[in-house]
Amino acid sequence: MSVPGATAQTPIGRVSPAEAHRRARAGEAVLLDVREEKEFADGHAPDAVLLPLSRLSEGAPLPAGSEGRPVVAVCRSGRRSVTAAQLLAARGVDVVDVEGGMQAWAQDGLPVVR
Repeated sequence: MSVPGATAQTPIGRVSPAEAHRRARAGEAVLLDVREEKEFADGHAPDAVLLPLSRLSEGAPLPAGSEGRPVVAVCRSGRRSVTAAQLLAARGVDVVDVEGGMQAWAQDGLPVVR
């Protein structure tokens, strides 16, 4: 998928699901889930806010209250969140990706809201 503003050259940091959970719980970062609405409804991290990659790639702004805050991007397996993180980094957002996405999150036994 080609996303305007996202490039392979944009280096993106990665964090473990446990570190993402810690940052979100501590209010240090916005946990941004970039999956589609149905996927989010099927199970998401407790502190996550939804902004699908499909909308983000169309230029949608970050959710209210997210502006100027660090972002931790998450998806199902880590592919879409890397693309979203690259797009956000190109916008000047301080962003990292959750390694392994929600699959790794659940495997690590972290809480999931269903």
